[in-house]
Amino acid sequence: MSQNAPLSTRAILEKLIAFPTVCRTENVELIDWIETFLRDLGARCLRVPGEQPGRFNLFASIGPETDDGIVLSGHSDVVPVEGQPWTTDPFALTERDGRLYGRGTSDMKGFLACMLVAARHAAQRQNLRAPLHLAFSYDEEIGCVGVHSLLRDLATQGFKARGCVIGEPTGLHVISGHKGKLAAKVTCYGLAAHSANPARGCNAISLAANMVKTIEALQEELKHSGTVDEHFEVPYSTMQVGLIRGGVALNIVPDLCDIQFEMRLLPGADPQPWLDRLREEATRLCAATPHARIEIETLNAYPGLDTSENVTFLRDIMRITGDNRASRIGFGTEGGLFNDYLNMPVVVCGPGSIDRAHKADEFILPEELDAGELFVKRIVETLL
Repeated sequence: MSQNAPLSTRAILEKLIAFPTVCRTENVELIDWIETFLRDLGARCLRVPGEQPGRFNLFASIGPETDDGIVLSGHSDVVPVEGQPWTTDPFALTERDGRLYGRGTSDMKGFLACMLVAARHAAQRQNLRAPLHLAFSYDEEIGCVGVHSLLRDLATQGFKARGCVIGEPTGLHVISGHKGKLAAKVTCYGLAAHSANPARGCNAISLAANMVKTIEALQEELKHSGTVDEHFEVPYSTMQVGLIRGGVALNIVPDLCDIQFEMRLLPGADPQPWLDRLREEATRLCAATPHARIEIETLNAYPGLDTSENVTFLRDIMRITGDNRASRIGFGTEGGLFNDYLNMPVVVCGPGSIDRAHKADEFILPEELDAGELFVKRIVETLL
């Protein structure tokens, strides 16, 4: 018997949770299982390897080969569990007190399970007018870095579709926009010396502290004189330092210190002028400080999403969910990349809550999973 027939959405989720696909690790076993599931349904599958061994994107299609299909998309990776006080096995779906616990239940293997049910539902229907496409990516949690290879392949093939639903946990409310992100690293090089005579050295931590002050000053400019969009909870672009590392001993003038900062950018906002300002300050600081050197590099970035509420696809999804208006969110998704690479409208909508993501004892409610299943089935029934 095919593995598809007996599996409910919850049973599929149980299977998916059992694969510990933590970001920066292999996801090949999960992709193998999903691809087998989909090929049993007659799906056309495209597996796209990533740059790292054992990591793959998967793209599957069911139905006619036309340009007016719909894409359901989700990432296969989850965040680490180390250091978190879990009271259940994070990689075993556990039902307790009316909740389904496990890493990825909300973010976002719950939606992956719904995607597979949608595929089965589409395969069972007669005379689909348009195809259902499913996209499974990797390493979304570290800056949406994995999906690029898949989207490049699809763009090269001239792939087209009516629209894409990114199933991040939104409580099944339709999201039309989110901020973009840029992560960067500032490395400060000084000159080591004995702390008894610090003037003989160049303190890299002091250089970094100046750069932190500059970032904070730029943040204030962004807040008070930059672009504003009141549809967001934080209505302006932000810039903040999240990591700093420097020094080896208290009695040594440190010769190396690095900081990492991120920008959360309103859709369409250009980070380059702000990075240029930061580099100008680095140049000025080095010119005024003997032995100082500062390097600034971008670590990763992804664009924001801005889907007009006049787009037919967005309105179609809103009719399914019953939303009267679409919202915007502060956290990022792969949606902006789908829009940029493939020039298609994108909405974010999926079961569960982002407030439970990345925490110990992450969970989804059974009724939320059921609602997610109904949501994707209605997409198949009404739009395909």
